[in-house]
Amino acid sequence: MRITISIGKYATIPYIVPGLDAPVYCVEELCYLLGENAVLIDQSIMTRSLAQWVESECELPELADQMYAIIQRQGSLSTFVCLIMEYTGLQDTYYIDTVRKVLKKGAGLSAIERHKSQIDYMVSKKKYLSAIRAYHSLIEKWNYVSENKTLILPGINVLSAIYHNLGVAYVGLMLYDRAAGAFKKAYSLDGDREHYLAYIAAKRMGLNDSEYIDFAAGLTDGYEDTLRLEKTIESIKAEWESRAETHQLKLRKQMRDTDEAYKYYSENDRILKGLKDSYRENVSL
Repeated sequence: MRITISIGKYATIPYIVPGLDAPVYCVEELCYLLGENAVLIDQSIMTRSLAQWVESECELPELADQMYAIIQRQGSLSTFVCLIMEYTGLQDTYYIDTVRKVLKKGAGLSAIERHKSQIDYMVSKKKYLSAIRAYHSLIEKWNYVSENKTLILPGINVLSAIYHNLGVAYVGLMLYDRAAGAFKKAYSLDGDREHYLAYIAAKRMGLNDSEYIDFAAGLTDGYEDTLRLEKTIESIKAEWESRAETHQLKLRKQMRDTDEAYKYYSENDRILKGLKDSYRENVSL
């Protein structure tokens, strides 16, 4: 039996955390949500309404008083969030320090950089379709600001990073041609070789062998990179061949031509279902 010790009262009316649109019913749920989504939250959570909810619904007046004090003196977001976590005692010191670093890093970012970090988080959670749409929207915002001079934009390396990570999201959906375009655009912006290598790798994944040979032969810059890429691919293949999963796949392939072929097709159906479920999750909104 699992026992969870909590403090305060379980609320009858949940608090909807701004920016996350998620309901929480106790201070422990609040801590978990803030910690796991630290990259997504901003100053909008530092409201008197949250402190009032902690005071009245969770019946934690002491914690609420400290929250009121930080809000009153316009303290930092990291101080506010970590106060709640430390008071609750749900997470250890290492976890809280990690969250504090994430929040402090975000505090020094521009609005566009913060938005980018939020979209990058979607990619890390494999929400590729949502991330792609969000990156395109952010690029449109960048272009609008650039044309109308409504804000001071961060360095061009931020825009190149947006395009690079857009390419990563496209790779997640196996849209290699679009990924290559995004990586190439990133390289054209700041000349970072990492973007160029990603461009070549995306072309390698998206073209058949003869098409890729023609592509590589036509490169005026980067032919040596294609050779290094092939060595990397061979290394990955060798690592794959040594894995237990590969051995199991070979055994399944042998099974197809035996009297146990029904097991082969049954296992295929199971694996295919898992892949479909994973794909639906990865492209979900």
